[in-house]
Amino acid sequence: MNEGPATALSARQAPPAHGSGERARDPRPYQHYVYAYPHKTAYEELDDAPSLRDVWAGEPRDALALYLHIPFCEVRCGFCNLFTRIGAPDGLTTRYLEALERQALAVREALGDAEPVAFAAAAFGGGTPTFLTAGELERLCDIAEKRAGADLSAVPLSVEASPATATVDRLAVLADRGATRLSLGVQSFVEAEARAAVRPQRRADVEAALGRIRDAGIPVLNIDLIYGIEGQTEESWRHSLRAALAWRPEELYLYPLYVRPKTALGRREPDEAAWDTQRLRLYRHGRDLLLAEGYEQVSMRMFRRPGPPAQGPDDHACQTDGMVGLGCGARSYTSRLHYSFDYAVDMRETRAIVDRYTGTADFSRAHRGFRIGPAGDEPRRRHLLQSLLQAAGLGLAEYRARFGSCPADDFPAELADFATRGWLDGAAADAGLLRLSPEGLAHSDALGPALFSPAVRARMSAYEPR
Repeated sequence: MNEGPATALSARQAPPAHGSGERARDPRPYQHYVYAYPHKTAYEELDDAPSLRDVWAGEPRDALALYLHIPFCEVRCGFCNLFTRIGAPDGLTTRYLEALERQALAVREALGDAEPVAFAAAAFGGGTPTFLTAGELERLCDIAEKRAGADLSAVPLSVEASPATATVDRLAVLADRGATRLSLGVQSFVEAEARAAVRPQRRADVEAALGRIRDAGIPVLNIDLIYGIEGQTEESWRHSLRAALAWRPEELYLYPLYVRPKTALGRREPDEAAWDTQRLRLYRHGRDLLLAEGYEQVSMRMFRRPGPPAQGPDDHACQTDGMVGLGCGARSYTSRLHYSFDYAVDMRETRAIVDRYTGTADFSRAHRGFRIGPAGDEPRRRHLLQSLLQAAGLGLAEYRARFGSCPADDFPAELADFATRGWLDGAAADAGLLRLSPEGLAHSDALGPALFSPAVRARMSAYEPR
């Protein structure tokens, strides 16, 4: 669940203006999970459809990230607005892997051999990568290694899974091929809450899957949990947290529930003020419990048990560009262009996009994207967003070295607004940092959208959910 797309911004979500000495009313705390900037709803068709060789020309290639997207799930959760489809009839997974291999070869050819090409991290996401059979997972790893050129045994490899698909044979393949992190989407250990989120699962099946993951010996286990489910209380939330902690996971992600268009819960119309209050209360309860248990807070969502090595860049922390995304739901990043395939949530639309992807013969061009830099305002916004949303904060010297300025000069109104709200740590400047306060971290999903540029806001507002 590490990729939750955002929907269009409305005027009320912009950072409100206020006069000197007057504190504006706080914006709604839950607007967007800003896991990437800009979001794919800001991407547009590229009229020139540049060749990937031109897109990657002059780009650093010595520490790339590699992401392979598998757009299949056995069921679709009620809250999910990721790019995925239910099931894969008539040999669709075979056709998809064949297309993935063609794309990997095209990208590797575009990267060329004039300079060394090396990958520093890899991830399989979705969808549910473990929807694939054990044999298909072997082939997926072969595509990453033999076609894209990543050495999976030498870099952190993160894989997402669901309880039903975390089987012994699949886990054995992943462990053997070098997986260092397995992220399991549990969301709730309370069966009634799972049903309310349209995620039918039995507690016993979840526990059995966790046992298999531990037996497989993959070094880092992450468990995803959701707060804000209808009927959820502090007691039931604490019950899920304690059930997760019993497995001593190296990482825990705590996600607020969102209700998005085109999802099973999309017709729900909650009392927004009451729901915001519930989610903030549950967030603080979960945060405080995990901190008391010795976990470190990495971001609003991510908590890590001290000791295990970091598994590549943390949330929002991919400051340098250079990500190769393979698959119809993946995005790729260079310093000048972010690009991907089409995006949708509606089942018929996603099926059509998957079918078009599997039928594609020529992957040598980028057709949809966002021109981000390297000059101008957007790279600064992206760097500020992705650093400030980390608990560690933004290094002012690093920012100045990259952009020749400081964040307060580039974003005076936004940062003054955050300071007025108590969202910034006033003592961090002494350590050369711009850092959020605990309350600022709690409001990450309001603070992030406040840093979106007018151009990105306009494109996102124009996007029609489908």
